[in-house]
Amino acid sequence: MAFFFFLGACILAVILSTAFSIFRNYQIARRIQLPIVISPVSTLNPAWIVLWRAFPAILTLKRLPFGLGTWARCTSMGWAFEDKYQLHNELGPLFTLVTPAGNEVIVADPEVAHAVLARRKDFVKPAVMYEGDDWQRHRRLTAPSFNERTSFLVWDEAGRQAKEMLLSWSQKGPRGTEETVADTATLALHVLTCAGFGESYSFNEGVRKVAPGHNMTYRDSLSLCLGNIITFAILPKRYLSFSFLPRKLRRLGQAVHEFQRYMEEMLARERSVRMKQRSETPNLMSALVRASEEDTQAKGIGQNSRLGLTNEEIFGNIFAYNLAGHETTANTVAYALVLLAAHPQYQDWVREELIHTKDAMKGDYDSMFPRLQRCLAVMNETLRLYGSIVFIPRAASHVSQTLVKRDDREIVLPPSTAVNINVQALHTDPKTWGADSLSWRPTRWFGTQASRSTSDSETTPQRFISPSTGSFIPWADGPRVCPGQKFSQVEFVAVMATLLGGYRVRPVLRAGQTEEEGRIALREMVDDSAIFAITLQMNRPRKVALHWEALL
Repeated sequence: MAFFFFLGACILAVILSTAFSIFRNYQIARRIQLPIVISPVSTLNPAWIVLWRAFPAILTLKRLPFGLGTWARCTSMGWAFEDKYQLHNELGPLFTLVTPAGNEVIVADPEVAHAVLARRKDFVKPAVMYEGDDWQRHRRLTAPSFNERTSFLVWDEAGRQAKEMLLSWSQKGPRGTEETVADTATLALHVLTCAGFGESYSFNEGVRKVAPGHNMTYRDSLSLCLGNIITFAILPKRYLSFSFLPRKLRRLGQAVHEFQRYMEEMLARERSVRMKQRSETPNLMSALVRASEEDTQAKGIGQNSRLGLTNEEIFGNIFAYNLAGHETTANTVAYALVLLAAHPQYQDWVREELIHTKDAMKGDYDSMFPRLQRCLAVMNETLRLYGSIVFIPRAASHVSQTLVKRDDREIVLPPSTAVNINVQALHTDPKTWGADSLSWRPTRWFGTQASRSTSDSETTPQRFISPSTGSFIPWADGPRVCPGQKFSQVEFVAVMATLLGGYRVRPVLRAGQTEEEGRIALREMVDDSAIFAITLQMNRPRKVALHWEALL
Protein backbone atom coordinates (compact mmCIF):
# COMPACT_ATOMS: atom_id res chain seq x y z
CA MET A 1 0.00 0.00 0.00
CA ALA A 2 2.84 2.34 0.88
CA PHE A 3 4.47 1.64 -2.47
CA PHE A 4 1.37 2.68 -4.43
CA PHE A 5 1.02 5.78 -2.28
CA PHE A 6 4.65 6.69 -3.04
CA LEU A 7 4.18 5.98 -6.74
CA GLY A 8 1.04 8.13 -6.87
CA ALA A 9 2.84 10.93 -5.04
CA CYS A 10 5.69 10.80 -7.58
CA ILE A 11 3.31 10.92 -10.54
CA LEU A 12 1.43 13.82 -8.98
CA ALA A 13 4.70 15.66 -8.39
CA VAL A 14 5.72 15.23 -12.04
CA ILE A 15 2.32 16.46 -13.24
CA LEU A 16 2.41 19.50 -10.96
CA SER A 17 6.00 20.30 -11.89
CA THR A 18 5.18 20.04 -15.60
CA ALA A 19 2.08 22.20 -15.20
CA PHE A 20 4.04 24.84 -13.28
CA SER A 21 6.80 24.89 -15.93
CA ILE A 22 4.26 25.25 -18.73
CA PHE A 23 2.45 28.06 -16.88
CA ARG A 24 5.72 29.91 -16.23
CA ASN A 25 6.85 29.56 -19.86
CA TYR A 26 3.40 30.57 -21.11
CA GLN A 27 3.63 33.84 -19.21
CA ILE A 28 7.00 34.52 -20.88
CA ALA A 29 5.63 33.54 -24.31
CA ARG A 30 2.75 36.00 -24.02
CA ARG A 31 5.24 38.86 -23.94
CA ILE A 32 6.66 37.75 -27.31
CA GLN A 33 3.21 38.44 -28.80
CA LEU A 34 3.13 35.62 -31.32
CA PRO A 35 0.49 32.87 -31.75
CA ILE A 36 1.03 30.21 -29.08
CA VAL A 37 0.88 26.41 -29.16
CA ILE A 38 1.07 24.73 -25.73
CA SER A 39 2.61 21.26 -25.57
CA PRO A 40 2.79 18.92 -22.53
CA VAL A 41 6.09 17.52 -23.86
CA SER A 42 9.32 18.90 -25.25
CA THR A 43 10.42 17.90 -28.76
CA LEU A 44 13.84 16.67 -27.60
CA ASN A 45 12.69 15.03 -24.36
CA PRO A 46 14.34 11.56 -24.51
CA ALA A 47 11.34 9.84 -22.88
CA TRP A 48 8.98 11.44 -25.41
CA ILE A 49 11.22 10.45 -28.34
CA VAL A 50 11.29 6.83 -27.14
CA LEU A 51 7.51 6.86 -26.56
CA TRP A 52 6.39 8.15 -29.95
CA ARG A 53 8.94 6.05 -31.84
CA ALA A 54 7.77 2.92 -29.99
CA PHE A 55 4.07 3.83 -30.26
CA PRO A 56 3.67 6.12 -33.31
CA ALA A 57 -0.12 5.87 -32.96
CA ILE A 58 0.16 8.37 -30.12
CA LEU A 59 0.71 11.07 -32.74
CA THR A 60 -2.88 10.60 -33.88
CA LEU A 61 -3.69 12.92 -30.99
CA LYS A 62 -3.09 15.68 -33.54
CA ARG A 63 -6.57 14.90 -34.89
CA LEU A 64 -8.28 16.06 -31.71
CA PRO A 65 -10.88 18.78 -32.41
CA PHE A 66 -10.82 22.46 -31.46
CA GLY A 67 -7.03 22.65 -31.79
CA LEU A 68 -6.46 20.42 -28.77
CA GLY A 69 -4.07 18.21 -30.72
CA THR A 70 -2.06 20.94 -32.45
CA TRP A 71 0.87 20.26 -30.12
CA ALA A 72 1.14 16.70 -31.49
CA ARG A 73 1.65 18.11 -34.98
CA CYS A 74 4.88 19.87 -34.03
CA THR A 75 6.63 17.86 -31.32
CA SER A 76 7.94 14.80 -33.18
CA MET A 77 11.37 15.03 -34.75
CA GLY A 78 11.07 15.97 -38.40
CA TRP A 79 7.40 16.91 -38.14
CA ALA A 80 7.94 19.69 -40.66
CA PHE A 81 8.51 17.24 -43.53
CA GLU A 82 4.99 15.88 -43.18
CA ASP A 83 3.35 19.20 -42.33
CA LYS A 84 5.19 21.37 -44.91
CA TYR A 85 3.79 24.93 -44.56
CA GLN A 86 0.32 23.92 -43.33
CA LEU A 87 0.72 24.85 -39.66
CA HIS A 88 2.23 28.20 -40.59
CA ASN A 89 -0.66 28.73 -43.00
CA GLU A 90 -2.96 28.44 -39.97
CA LEU A 91 -0.88 30.27 -37.35
CA GLY A 92 1.30 32.64 -39.35
CA PRO A 93 4.96 32.74 -40.37
CA LEU A 94 6.10 32.76 -36.73
CA PHE A 95 4.59 31.10 -33.68
CA THR A 96 5.76 30.13 -30.20
CA LEU A 97 5.74 26.54 -28.99
CA VAL A 98 5.45 26.47 -25.19
CA THR A 99 6.84 23.31 -23.58
CA PRO A 100 7.89 22.30 -20.05
CA ALA A 101 11.55 22.69 -21.04
CA GLY A 102 11.18 26.17 -22.49
CA ASN A 103 9.81 28.17 -25.40
CA GLU A 104 10.63 27.65 -29.07
CA VAL A 105 9.91 30.26 -31.73
CA ILE A 106 9.24 28.48 -35.03
CA VAL A 107 10.20 30.64 -38.01
CA ALA A 108 8.95 30.41 -41.61
CA ASP A 109 9.47 34.05 -42.57
CA PRO A 110 12.35 34.34 -45.12
CA GLU A 111 13.52 37.75 -43.92
CA VAL A 112 13.48 36.72 -40.26
CA ALA A 113 15.23 33.45 -41.08
CA HIS A 114 17.97 35.33 -42.92
CA ALA A 115 18.36 37.78 -40.04
CA VAL A 116 18.68 34.98 -37.47
CA LEU A 117 21.32 33.15 -39.51
CA ALA A 118 23.22 36.34 -40.35
CA ARG A 119 23.50 37.45 -36.72
CA ARG A 120 25.81 34.69 -35.52
CA LYS A 121 26.65 36.25 -32.17
CA ASP A 122 23.04 37.19 -31.39
CA PHE A 123 21.62 33.77 -32.31
CA VAL A 124 23.91 30.91 -31.37
CA LYS A 125 23.65 27.18 -31.79
CA PRO A 126 21.90 25.76 -28.71
CA ALA A 127 23.78 22.46 -28.80
CA VAL A 128 27.00 22.76 -30.74
CA MET A 129 30.33 21.05 -31.06
CA TYR A 130 32.18 24.32 -31.60
CA GLU A 131 30.97 27.80 -30.65
CA GLY A 132 32.40 31.28 -30.36
CA ASP A 133 36.19 31.41 -30.66
CA ASP A 134 36.37 27.62 -31.10
CA TRP A 135 34.06 27.75 -34.12
CA GLN A 136 36.07 30.57 -35.72
CA ARG A 137 39.30 28.66 -35.12
CA HIS A 138 38.01 25.44 -36.68
CA ARG A 139 36.49 27.33 -39.62
CA ARG A 140 39.75 29.21 -40.23
CA LEU A 141 41.76 25.98 -40.22
CA THR A 142 39.50 23.82 -42.39
CA ALA A 143 37.73 26.21 -44.81
CA PRO A 144 40.80 26.69 -47.09
CA SER A 145 40.55 22.99 -48.01
CA PHE A 146 37.36 23.72 -49.96
CA ASN A 147 38.93 25.44 -52.96
CA GLU A 148 38.98 25.17 -56.75
CA ARG A 149 41.77 22.62 -56.67
CA THR A 150 39.55 20.42 -54.53
CA SER A 151 36.67 20.97 -56.96
CA PHE A 152 38.78 19.57 -59.82
CA LEU A 153 39.53 16.48 -57.71
CA VAL A 154 35.87 16.08 -56.67
CA TRP A 155 34.72 16.33 -60.30
CA ASP A 156 37.14 13.65 -61.51
CA GLU A 157 36.58 11.28 -58.60
CA ALA A 158 32.78 11.63 -58.64
CA GLY A 159 32.75 10.91 -62.37
CA ARG A 160 34.98 7.86 -61.93
CA GLN A 161 32.90 6.48 -59.06
CA ALA A 162 29.67 7.11 -61.01
CA LYS A 163 30.98 5.19 -64.03
CA GLU A 164 31.81 2.18 -61.89
CA MET A 165 28.47 2.40 -60.08
CA LEU A 166 26.61 2.66 -63.38
CA LEU A 167 28.43 -0.41 -64.70
CA SER A 168 27.34 -2.46 -61.69
CA TRP A 169 23.75 -1.24 -62.08
CA SER A 170 23.52 -1.81 -65.83
CA GLN A 171 24.85 -5.35 -65.44
CA LYS A 172 21.80 -6.25 -63.37
CA GLY A 173 19.63 -5.98 -66.48
CA PRO A 174 15.83 -5.76 -66.32
CA ARG A 175 15.67 -6.87 -62.69
CA GLY A 176 17.27 -3.54 -61.78
CA THR A 177 18.82 -2.50 -58.49
CA GLU A 178 17.23 -1.95 -55.10
CA GLU A 179 20.47 -0.56 -53.69
CA THR A 180 20.23 3.01 -54.98
CA VAL A 181 20.48 4.54 -51.50
CA ALA A 182 23.24 2.22 -50.29
CA ASP A 183 25.27 2.61 -53.47
CA THR A 184 25.05 6.39 -53.62
CA ALA A 185 26.19 6.43 -49.98
CA THR A 186 29.24 4.39 -50.99
CA LEU A 187 29.93 6.70 -53.92
CA ALA A 188 29.71 9.84 -51.77
CA LEU A 189 31.89 8.31 -49.07
CA HIS A 190 34.55 7.37 -51.64
CA VAL A 191 34.53 10.90 -53.06
CA LEU A 192 34.98 12.29 -49.55
CA THR A 193 37.80 9.91 -48.63
CA CYS A 194 39.58 10.82 -51.87
CA ALA A 195 39.12 14.59 -51.93
CA GLY A 196 39.01 15.08 -48.16
CA PHE A 197 41.33 12.43 -46.76
CA GLY A 198 43.60 11.57 -49.70
CA GLU A 199 42.57 7.92 -50.03
CA SER A 200 41.17 6.66 -53.34
CA TYR A 201 39.26 3.40 -53.80
CA SER A 202 37.38 1.60 -56.52
CA PHE A 203 33.59 1.65 -56.18
CA ASN A 204 33.30 -2.07 -55.41
CA GLU A 205 36.04 -2.09 -52.79
CA GLY A 206 37.29 0.58 -50.41
CA VAL A 207 34.83 1.33 -47.65
CA ARG A 208 32.81 -1.77 -48.62
CA LYS A 209 35.66 -4.06 -47.53
CA VAL A 210 36.71 -4.92 -43.98
CA ALA A 211 40.22 -3.49 -43.60
CA PRO A 212 42.97 -5.67 -42.10
CA GLY A 213 42.78 -5.70 -38.32
CA HIS A 214 39.12 -4.63 -38.31
CA ASN A 215 35.85 -6.49 -37.76
CA MET A 216 33.59 -3.98 -39.52
CA THR A 217 33.82 -1.94 -42.71
CA TYR A 218 34.42 1.80 -42.60
CA ARG A 219 31.02 2.37 -44.24
CA ASP A 220 29.11 0.17 -41.79
CA SER A 221 30.80 1.59 -38.70
CA LEU A 222 30.18 5.15 -39.86
CA SER A 223 26.57 4.38 -40.84
CA LEU A 224 25.81 2.94 -37.42
CA CYS A 225 27.37 5.93 -35.66
CA LEU A 226 25.52 8.47 -37.82
CA GLY A 227 22.23 6.63 -37.43
CA ASN A 228 22.44 6.59 -33.65
CA ILE A 229 23.40 10.16 -32.78
CA ILE A 230 20.26 10.42 -30.65
CA THR A 231 21.25 7.24 -28.79
CA PHE A 232 24.61 8.84 -27.94
CA ALA A 233 22.74 11.77 -26.40
CA ILE A 234 20.86 9.39 -24.10
CA LEU A 235 23.54 6.77 -23.43
CA PRO A 236 27.21 7.89 -23.36
CA LYS A 237 29.45 6.03 -25.80
CA ARG A 238 31.75 4.72 -23.06
CA TYR A 239 28.90 2.59 -21.67
CA LEU A 240 28.14 0.81 -24.95
CA SER A 241 30.72 -1.93 -24.40
CA PHE A 242 29.05 -3.37 -21.30
CA SER A 243 28.30 -7.07 -21.79
CA PHE A 244 24.85 -6.93 -20.18
CA LEU A 245 23.52 -4.51 -22.81
CA PRO A 246 21.29 -5.74 -25.67
CA ARG A 247 23.13 -7.02 -28.75
CA LYS A 248 22.06 -4.00 -30.81
CA LEU A 249 23.68 -1.56 -28.37
CA ARG A 250 26.81 -3.67 -28.06
CA ARG A 251 27.13 -3.68 -31.86
CA LEU A 252 26.81 0.09 -31.77
CA GLY A 253 29.63 0.15 -29.22
CA GLN A 254 31.71 -1.95 -31.59
CA ALA A 255 30.97 0.50 -34.43
CA VAL A 256 32.19 3.41 -32.29
CA HIS A 257 35.40 1.53 -31.52
CA GLU A 258 35.94 0.52 -35.17
CA PHE A 259 35.30 4.02 -36.53
CA GLN A 260 37.66 5.52 -33.94
CA ARG A 261 40.40 3.14 -35.11
CA TYR A 262 39.75 3.99 -38.77
CA MET A 263 40.15 7.69 -37.95
CA GLU A 264 43.35 7.04 -36.00
CA GLU A 265 44.77 5.07 -38.95
CA MET A 266 43.90 7.82 -41.46
CA LEU A 267 45.55 10.37 -39.20
CA ALA A 268 48.67 8.22 -38.81
CA ARG A 269 48.94 7.71 -42.59
CA GLU A 270 48.66 11.43 -43.28
CA ARG A 271 51.34 12.21 -40.70
CA SER A 272 53.59 9.61 -42.28
CA VAL A 273 53.10 11.16 -45.72
CA ARG A 274 53.93 14.63 -44.36
CA MET A 275 57.17 13.32 -42.87
CA LYS A 276 58.27 11.83 -46.20
CA GLN A 277 57.22 14.74 -48.43
CA ARG A 278 58.08 18.40 -48.17
CA SER A 279 54.89 19.44 -49.95
CA GLU A 280 51.43 18.40 -48.84
CA THR A 281 48.26 17.48 -50.67
CA PRO A 282 45.80 20.34 -50.08
CA ASN A 283 42.92 18.38 -48.57
CA LEU A 284 40.95 18.40 -45.34
CA MET A 285 43.09 15.79 -43.61
CA SER A 286 46.36 17.59 -44.37
CA ALA A 287 44.84 20.82 -43.00
CA LEU A 288 43.81 19.01 -39.81
CA VAL A 289 47.26 17.44 -39.38
CA ARG A 290 48.98 20.78 -39.96
CA ALA A 291 46.72 22.31 -37.28
CA SER A 292 47.60 19.44 -34.93
CA GLU A 293 51.31 20.10 -35.42
CA GLU A 294 50.78 23.78 -34.60
CA ASP A 295 49.01 22.70 -31.41
CA THR A 296 51.88 20.39 -30.44
CA GLN A 297 54.52 23.04 -31.19
CA ALA A 298 52.65 25.65 -29.16
CA LYS A 299 52.44 23.33 -26.18
CA GLY A 300 56.14 22.52 -26.50
CA ILE A 301 57.16 26.14 -26.08
CA GLY A 302 54.53 26.93 -23.47
CA GLN A 303 52.28 29.07 -25.68
CA ASN A 304 48.51 29.09 -25.99
CA SER A 305 47.64 25.85 -27.79
CA ARG A 306 44.22 27.10 -28.92
CA LEU A 307 45.78 28.09 -32.24
CA GLY A 308 45.85 24.49 -33.45
CA LEU A 309 43.79 21.32 -33.03
CA THR A 310 44.09 18.45 -30.59
CA ASN A 311 43.68 14.86 -31.75
CA GLU A 312 40.21 14.77 -30.20
CA GLU A 313 39.23 17.86 -32.18
CA ILE A 314 40.59 16.31 -35.36
CA PHE A 315 38.43 13.24 -34.81
CA GLY A 316 35.44 15.48 -34.16
CA ASN A 317 36.05 17.28 -37.46
CA ILE A 318 36.40 14.00 -39.35
CA PHE A 319 33.10 12.76 -37.95
CA ALA A 320 31.36 16.07 -38.68
CA TYR A 321 32.58 16.16 -42.28
CA ASN A 322 31.59 12.52 -42.76
CA LEU A 323 28.07 13.53 -41.75
CA ALA A 324 27.89 16.80 -43.69
CA GLY A 325 30.15 15.73 -46.54
CA HIS A 326 28.79 12.35 -47.49
CA GLU A 327 25.41 11.49 -45.96
CA THR A 328 23.63 14.68 -47.05
CA THR A 329 25.03 14.56 -50.60
CA ALA A 330 24.35 10.83 -50.90
CA ASN A 331 20.74 11.37 -49.84
CA THR A 332 20.31 14.15 -52.39
CA VAL A 333 21.70 12.02 -55.23
CA ALA A 334 19.48 9.06 -54.25
CA TYR A 335 16.31 11.16 -54.03
CA ALA A 336 17.12 12.85 -57.34
CA LEU A 337 17.60 9.55 -59.19
CA VAL A 338 14.31 8.15 -57.91
CA LEU A 339 12.51 11.38 -58.82
CA LEU A 340 14.05 11.42 -62.30
CA ALA A 341 12.83 7.86 -62.82
CA ALA A 342 9.37 9.00 -61.70
CA HIS A 343 9.49 12.03 -64.02
CA PRO A 344 11.23 10.84 -67.22
CA GLN A 345 10.57 14.13 -69.05
CA TYR A 346 13.22 15.74 -66.88
CA GLN A 347 15.76 13.08 -67.85
CA ASP A 348 15.29 14.20 -71.45
CA TRP A 349 15.51 17.84 -70.34
CA VAL A 350 18.86 17.26 -68.59
CA ARG A 351 20.18 15.06 -71.38
CA GLU A 352 19.41 17.76 -73.94
CA GLU A 353 21.80 20.09 -72.12
CA LEU A 354 24.41 17.34 -71.74
CA ILE A 355 24.41 16.60 -75.46
CA HIS A 356 24.73 20.25 -76.41
CA THR A 357 27.45 20.90 -73.81
CA LYS A 358 29.56 17.83 -74.54
CA ASP A 359 29.53 18.61 -78.25
CA ALA A 360 31.32 21.88 -77.57
CA MET A 361 33.33 21.24 -74.42
CA LYS A 362 36.18 18.96 -73.33
CA GLY A 363 34.46 17.27 -70.43
CA ASP A 364 36.63 18.56 -67.57
CA TYR A 365 35.53 20.50 -64.51
CA ASP A 366 36.23 24.08 -65.52
CA SER A 367 34.64 23.72 -68.94
CA MET A 368 31.66 21.52 -68.04
CA PHE A 369 30.48 22.39 -64.53
CA PRO A 370 29.54 26.05 -65.17
CA ARG A 371 27.50 24.98 -68.20
CA LEU A 372 25.44 22.20 -66.63
CA GLN A 373 22.79 24.42 -65.10
CA ARG A 374 19.97 21.91 -65.55
CA CYS A 375 21.82 19.32 -63.44
CA LEU A 376 22.15 22.00 -60.77
CA ALA A 377 18.44 22.78 -61.09
CA VAL A 378 17.66 19.11 -60.41
CA MET A 379 19.80 19.33 -57.28
CA ASN A 380 18.15 22.52 -56.06
CA GLU A 381 14.65 21.21 -56.65
CA THR A 382 15.48 17.97 -54.82
CA LEU A 383 16.94 19.91 -51.89
CA ARG A 384 13.91 22.17 -51.85
CA LEU A 385 11.46 19.32 -51.24
CA TYR A 386 13.67 16.53 -49.86
CA GLY A 387 16.59 18.29 -48.21
CA SER A 388 18.41 16.35 -45.52
CA ILE A 389 17.80 19.04 -42.89
CA VAL A 390 14.24 20.25 -42.24
CA PHE A 391 15.10 22.56 -39.30
CA ILE A 392 18.01 24.83 -38.42
CA PRO A 393 18.19 25.34 -34.63
CA ARG A 394 19.39 28.55 -33.02
CA ALA A 395 18.85 30.30 -29.69
CA ALA A 396 18.89 33.92 -28.61
CA SER A 397 22.08 34.77 -26.77
CA HIS A 398 22.29 35.71 -23.10
CA VAL A 399 20.55 39.03 -23.80
CA SER A 400 17.17 39.82 -25.38
CA GLN A 401 17.10 39.99 -29.18
CA THR A 402 14.83 42.00 -31.49
CA LEU A 403 13.57 40.74 -34.85
CA VAL A 404 11.52 42.54 -37.49
CA LYS A 405 8.76 40.64 -39.30
CA ARG A 406 7.62 41.19 -42.88
CA ASP A 407 4.88 43.53 -41.65
CA ASP A 408 7.60 45.68 -39.98
CA ARG A 409 6.39 44.69 -36.50
CA GLU A 410 9.18 44.12 -34.00
CA ILE A 411 9.24 41.14 -31.70
CA VAL A 412 11.53 40.86 -28.69
CA LEU A 413 12.83 37.44 -27.71
CA PRO A 414 13.88 36.86 -24.08
CA PRO A 415 17.45 35.62 -23.47
CA SER A 416 18.15 31.99 -24.45
CA THR A 417 14.82 31.56 -26.30
CA ALA A 418 15.10 28.70 -28.80
CA VAL A 419 14.59 29.74 -32.43
CA ASN A 420 13.94 26.93 -34.92
CA ILE A 421 13.99 27.89 -38.59
CA ASN A 422 11.46 25.71 -40.41
CA VAL A 423 13.38 25.01 -43.61
CA GLN A 424 10.68 22.72 -45.00
CA ALA A 425 8.02 25.42 -44.62
CA LEU A 426 10.25 28.03 -46.24
CA HIS A 427 10.90 25.66 -49.16
CA THR A 428 7.22 24.84 -49.77
CA ASP A 429 5.43 28.12 -49.08
CA PRO A 430 3.12 28.88 -52.06
CA LYS A 431 3.68 32.61 -51.52
CA THR A 432 7.29 32.07 -52.58
CA TRP A 433 7.12 29.03 -54.87
CA GLY A 434 3.69 29.28 -56.44
CA ALA A 435 0.56 27.14 -56.41
CA ASP A 436 2.56 24.01 -57.35
CA SER A 437 5.04 24.46 -54.49
CA LEU A 438 4.65 20.80 -53.48
CA SER A 439 5.41 19.52 -56.99
CA TRP A 440 8.92 18.46 -58.01
CA ARG A 441 9.59 20.61 -61.07
CA PRO A 442 13.25 21.44 -61.82
CA THR A 443 12.30 23.83 -64.63
CA ARG A 444 11.02 26.30 -62.02
CA TRP A 445 14.66 27.30 -61.50
CA PHE A 446 14.56 28.85 -64.96
CA GLY A 447 11.05 30.25 -64.61
CA THR A 448 9.72 27.89 -67.30
CA GLN A 449 7.10 25.15 -67.41
CA ALA A 450 8.79 22.95 -70.00
CA SER A 451 12.19 22.34 -71.54
CA ARG A 452 13.51 24.52 -74.28
CA SER A 453 15.08 23.15 -77.42
CA THR A 454 18.82 22.88 -77.79
CA SER A 455 18.84 25.47 -80.52
CA ASP A 456 16.98 27.92 -78.30
CA SER A 457 19.38 27.24 -75.44
CA GLU A 458 22.31 27.89 -77.74
CA THR A 459 21.07 31.26 -78.98
CA THR A 460 19.28 32.42 -75.81
CA PRO A 461 20.89 31.04 -72.61
CA GLN A 462 18.42 30.38 -69.84
CA ARG A 463 18.73 32.53 -66.74
CA PHE A 464 19.12 30.53 -63.53
CA ILE A 465 16.79 32.05 -60.96
CA SER A 466 18.12 33.08 -57.55
CA PRO A 467 15.40 32.72 -54.87
CA SER A 468 14.61 35.64 -52.61
CA THR A 469 16.80 36.01 -49.52
CA GLY A 470 16.04 33.45 -46.84
CA SER A 471 13.58 31.41 -48.92
CA PHE A 472 16.05 28.68 -50.02
CA ILE A 473 18.58 27.67 -47.37
CA PRO A 474 19.56 23.98 -47.73
CA TRP A 475 23.15 24.91 -46.85
CA ALA A 476 22.05 27.39 -44.15
CA ASP A 477 22.88 31.06 -44.59
CA GLY A 478 25.03 33.83 -43.22
CA PRO A 479 28.49 33.33 -41.65
CA ARG A 480 27.74 29.68 -40.88
CA VAL A 481 26.79 28.74 -44.43
CA CYS A 482 28.10 25.25 -45.18
CA PRO A 483 31.72 25.48 -46.43
CA GLY A 484 31.16 22.31 -48.45
CA GLN A 485 28.37 23.76 -50.62
CA LYS A 486 30.51 23.92 -53.77
CA PHE A 487 31.95 20.47 -52.96
CA SER A 488 28.47 18.93 -52.93
CA GLN A 489 27.32 20.82 -56.04
CA VAL A 490 30.31 19.69 -58.07
CA GLU A 491 29.89 16.10 -56.90
CA PHE A 492 26.16 16.04 -57.68
CA VAL A 493 26.55 17.55 -61.15
CA ALA A 494 29.41 15.19 -62.05
CA VAL A 495 27.34 12.16 -61.01
CA MET A 496 24.25 13.31 -62.95
CA ALA A 497 26.28 14.09 -66.06
CA THR A 498 27.90 10.66 -65.95
CA LEU A 499 24.71 8.67 -65.33
CA LEU A 500 22.31 10.46 -67.65
CA GLY A 501 24.63 11.05 -70.59
CA GLY A 502 24.07 7.63 -72.12
CA TYR A 503 21.50 5.88 -69.96
CA ARG A 504 17.85 6.12 -69.03
CA VAL A 505 16.42 5.06 -65.66
CA ARG A 506 12.93 3.72 -65.10
CA PRO A 507 11.05 1.77 -62.41
CA VAL A 508 11.09 -2.03 -62.49
CA LEU A 509 7.42 -2.94 -62.92
CA ARG A 510 5.68 -5.66 -60.99
CA ALA A 511 3.31 -8.13 -62.62
CA GLY A 512 0.35 -6.32 -64.12
CA GLN A 513 1.73 -2.88 -63.26
CA THR A 514 1.65 -0.12 -65.87
CA GLU A 515 4.48 2.34 -66.44
CA GLU A 516 2.47 5.15 -64.86
CA GLU A 517 1.66 3.01 -61.82
CA GLY A 518 5.38 2.29 -61.45
CA ARG A 519 6.15 6.01 -61.48
CA ILE A 520 3.45 6.67 -58.90
CA ALA A 521 5.04 3.97 -56.70
CA LEU A 522 8.36 5.82 -56.94
CA ARG A 523 6.76 9.11 -55.91
CA GLU A 524 5.11 7.38 -52.98
CA MET A 525 8.47 5.90 -51.99
CA VAL A 526 10.17 9.30 -51.71
CA ASP A 527 7.17 10.85 -49.95
CA ASP A 528 7.31 8.05 -47.38
CA SER A 529 10.32 9.61 -45.66
CA ALA A 530 11.19 10.57 -42.12
CA ILE A 531 14.03 11.92 -40.02
CA PHE A 532 16.47 9.18 -38.99
CA ALA A 533 18.85 10.52 -36.35
CA ILE A 534 19.15 14.03 -37.84
CA THR A 535 18.72 13.68 -41.63
CA LEU A 536 15.76 12.91 -43.88
CA GLN A 537 15.74 9.40 -45.39
CA MET A 538 13.32 7.12 -47.20
CA ASN A 539 11.57 4.64 -44.93
CA ARG A 540 11.54 1.87 -47.57
CA PRO A 541 14.25 2.65 -50.13
CA ARG A 542 14.15 -0.88 -51.59
CA LYS A 543 10.42 -0.86 -52.28
CA VAL A 544 10.86 -0.17 -56.02
CA ALA A 545 13.93 -1.20 -58.02
CA LEU A 546 15.43 1.01 -60.72
CA HIS A 547 16.38 -0.31 -64.16
CA TRP A 548 19.23 1.42 -65.98
CA GLU A 549 19.18 0.86 -69.74
CA ALA A 550 21.61 2.18 -72.34
CA LEU A 551 20.29 4.60 -74.94
CA LEU A 552 20.55 3.46 -78.53
